[in-house]
Amino acid sequence: MNGAATKTKKRKIMLAPSLLSADFMALAREIAETEEAGADMLHVDIMDGHFVPNMTIGPFIVEAIRKTTSLPLDVHLMIERPERYIDDFIRAGADFVSVHQEAVIHLNRTLNHIKERGAGAGVAINPATPVSSLASAVYDLDFVLIMSVNPGFGGQAFIPHCLGKIKEMKKMISLKNPDALIEVDGGVKPDNFKTVAECGADILVMGSAFYQSGDYKALVENFRRKR
Repeated sequence: MNGAATKTKKRKIMLAPSLLSADFMALAREIAETEEAGADMLHVDIMDGHFVPNMTIGPFIVEAIRKTTSLPLDVHLMIERPERYIDDFIRAGADFVSVHQEAVIHLNRTLNHIKERGAGAGVAINPATPVSSLASAVYDLDFVLIMSVNPGFGGQAFIPHCLGKIKEMKKMISLKNPDALIEVDGGVKPDNFKTVAECGADILVMGSAFYQSGDYKALVENFRRKR
């Protein structure tokens, strides 16, 4: 996430729990416990019931989340025509915004718009979308979000061929935009996050595996040891 995330000489692997899997009846408490456990950022999934077969939250909930935490908010727009709402989510407190390659016509323009508004700009790609589709956009993005499940629902199993996509994306980034990061979302669990990181992922999104772990702090400590 160019210029938005702290750069260090040693490659840092970050953990981004997905609030989609948190208890929304006690969201403020969940966020506080997630932050206390040592998570690096919060992943916020936005779904519109059109691009994916589910609906979640809007900018006003993101604004409420922003008031409860100092952690960076990583807002993933799984919506049609996301350019209509980018400004709303950034005003609400999004630090990073990702749009889907499959949902945007003028991708480079959209990425630059996000950056001009002061947020990190990312592109998400579904499991069936080839890495090659980002060959031109890679120059303008701060991070790539590789979906390792089909988006729309939590609790799905990691799709194995996505490990190859992470490696392929890493090669492209190394050649064209070395400062860009790779984020992976979908089916990431304690038994596979080391492998996912070794393939080239910099940010691991963890939903149900995190919020159903029973001990957030222990999970984060395990993550730090294995990464």
